[in-house]
Amino acid sequence: MNAVVAAVAIMLVLSLCRIHVVVALIIGAVSGGLIAGMSLEATIEAFNSGLGGGATVALSYATLGAFAVAIGKSGLAHALADRALALVGRQEEGAAVNGIRFLIIGLLLAIAISSQNILPIHIAFIPLVVPPLLYVMAKLSMDRRLVACVLTFGLITPYMFLPVGFGGIYLNEILIAKINANGVDASGLSVMKAMALPALGMLCGLLIAVFFSYRRGRTYNLETITKAERVDTSYSPRTLVMALLAIVTAFVVQLWLGSMILGALAGFVLFNLSGVVRWKEADDLFTEGMKMLAMIGFIMIAASGFAEVMRETGEIASLVDSSVGVIGENKAMAALLMLVVGLLITMGIGSSFSTIPIIAALYVPLALQLGFSPLAIVALVGTAGALGDAGSPASDSTLGPTAGLNADGQHNHIWDTVVPTFLHYNLPLLGFGWLAAMVL
Repeated sequence: MNAVVAAVAIMLVLSLCRIHVVVALIIGAVSGGLIAGMSLEATIEAFNSGLGGGATVALSYATLGAFAVAIGKSGLAHALADRALALVGRQEEGAAVNGIRFLIIGLLLAIAISSQNILPIHIAFIPLVVPPLLYVMAKLSMDRRLVACVLTFGLITPYMFLPVGFGGIYLNEILIAKINANGVDASGLSVMKAMALPALGMLCGLLIAVFFSYRRGRTYNLETITKAERVDTSYSPRTLVMALLAIVTAFVVQLWLGSMILGALAGFVLFNLSGVVRWKEADDLFTEGMKMLAMIGFIMIAASGFAEVMRETGEIASLVDSSVGVIGENKAMAALLMLVVGLLITMGIGSSFSTIPIIAALYVPLALQLGFSPLAIVALVGTAGALGDAGSPASDSTLGPTAGLNADGQHNHIWDTVVPTFLHYNLPLLGFGWLAAMVL
C-alpha cells in the first residue's frame, strides 16, 4: 500500500476511535515512514525537522488567543449574548424563535466570512464569540453540528473563491503562482470564474446542513453550560468602544506589517493602556489566552511534522504516478482521481495552503497532456487543494469551531465537527470540482 494513503488512513481511524489528534498524527507519521522503507531514526528526524514549520502558526494562535481573552474581558461578546438571550426571553416557541436561530446563524456566518478578508484574524474570533452564545443556543435547542458546519463554511469558502485577504494568498500567491511556474500561463484568467462551481458546491453543503440535516435541533445540559460559560462579565459603553478600537488597531497593524502576531499584540497592549485589562491582570490573561488555543497550536505543529514525513517518503509523487496508470486518456477519470488524491493529502496535512505546492508540479503537466483548458486546470488544482480542509482532524477550519463549541465539554471534535463537515462539504466539493474541470 502507498505509504501516504496508509499514514492518512491510520491517522483518521485512530481519530475516529477518539484517540487524541496529536497522538494520531504522530502514530500515522511514524507508520507512514516505516511503510515507505524509512528507518525509525530517519522517520523521527524528518518529523522533528518539520515541527518548526508549524511554530509560526502556533505562536500566531497563542497571541490571538490572548487578544481574544482581552476582548472577552471588555464584555463585547457577553453584550451580544445578553442581547440574544433577551430576544429569546421575549419570544414564544414558533416562527419568532426560528427567526432568532437564523439570526444567530447569519451573524456567525457573516463574522466567519469577514475573518478571512475584512478582518483577517481567521479562527481567533471563535473562542471569543461562540462560548458566550452556547447558553442561548442551548435554550434554542440549536444543534452544534450545524454551527460547526456554518463556521467551517465561513472559514473555507471565502479563501477558495474571493481573491482578497487569505483568499488573495491562496488564489493569487499560491495557486496561480504555482500553476504559472509549472508551464501554464494563468495570469490573465478569472480565478473567481474557475472556482465558482466548487464554491457553489460548498454552498449546497451549507444549505443541506441548515435546512435538512440539523434542522430538528439537539438537547444540551444547561447546568454544564452555566458552570462553564455564564460567568458574569461587567461591561460599559467605554469598554465596548475600547474593544472596537483594539480590533481596528489589530487589523491596521496586521495589514501594515503583515503579521498576525504583532497585530494581536498591538490590540492586547491597547487594552492594557486603556485600563480595560489592568496591568496586574495582564500576565494571567495572556497566559489564559495562550492556553485557550494551545491545543490547536500543538496540533498544527504535529501536522507540520506529519507533512514533512509524507514528503520525505517520496510516495506522494508515486501516488499520483500510479493514478496516471489507471487514468490512461480518460479525462473524466483523471479529474476524479486527481481530486481524490488531493483530498487524501489535505486530510493528512490539514492545510490547503500546503497542499497546492505539492500537487501543482505533478497535476499541471498531467492535465496539459490530457487536454484540460487553463481555466479547468485552475479549478482542478484549486479544488484538489481545498478538498479535505473541511473534515480533516488536523485542520484549523475544524479545530477552530471545536475550540468554541466544546467550551463546556459537550461537543466532540471528531463526531460533531470533523464527520459532519466532511460529509457536507467534501462530497459536494468533489462533485462540483469535477464538474468544473469537465465544463470549463
